[in-house]
Amino acid sequence: MLVIGIAGGTGSGKSTVVRRIMEEIPRESMVVIPQDSYYKDNHHIPLEVRLKMNYDEPSSIDWELLCHHILELKEGRPINRPTYDFLTCSRLKETVTLFPAKVVLVEGILVLTDKRLREMMDVKVFVDADADERLIRVIHRDCIERGRTPEMVIERYQQTLKPMHELYIEPTKRFADLIIPQGGNNTVAIRLLSDYIRSLLHPGSGIHGDKTPSCDNSL
Repeated sequence: MLVIGIAGGTGSGKSTVVRRIMEEIPRESMVVIPQDSYYKDNHHIPLEVRLKMNYDEPSSIDWELLCHHILELKEGRPINRPTYDFLTCSRLKETVTLFPAKVVLVEGILVLTDKRLREMMDVKVFVDADADERLIRVIHRDCIERGRTPEMVIERYQQTLKPMHELYIEPTKRFADLIIPQGGNNTVAIRLLSDYIRSLLHPGSGIHGDKTPSCDNSL
């Protein structure tokens, strides 16, 4: 089993990278674990307090459960992945059953901040994008999917997202084996990463049957 971590700032294009990898790798060979599903269960905290909590720092994530689930998959056992409601900032009762696969993609802004989780990864990827591009994507996503106004998003960006990115997320770039600039728009880098994953799944077969690719963090 290959465990691949895909990190990067909010709005950097991580989900796009994951989606395009899934288009290149057979679906039955892959399972995706979003970090966002593992926010701590804070249903006991009043809603008005939950809405103001900082969800962009490592302490907001249930790392123990996430690491346990990765180990379970490695041992060949299915897991019940939690689900999370961003409108109420609370974990839902429903879970999603995931079965072991050849490739496990762990995706999220903070997945390279936890040492134990990093040590489980065979490949660590950082999706990079300019701050203004990330802000535009966050405004678009949060207004459509999470019921926020542009003013709310900008205020949150200035007060939380930007300082947390600089404090926790950007520094994890040094842990990355591969860096993908231009986010999800970098189709060349995504194709190289997909080819590299295939080469790890089938050692010696190479890309398209000729030679095994070499990858470094120059993407």
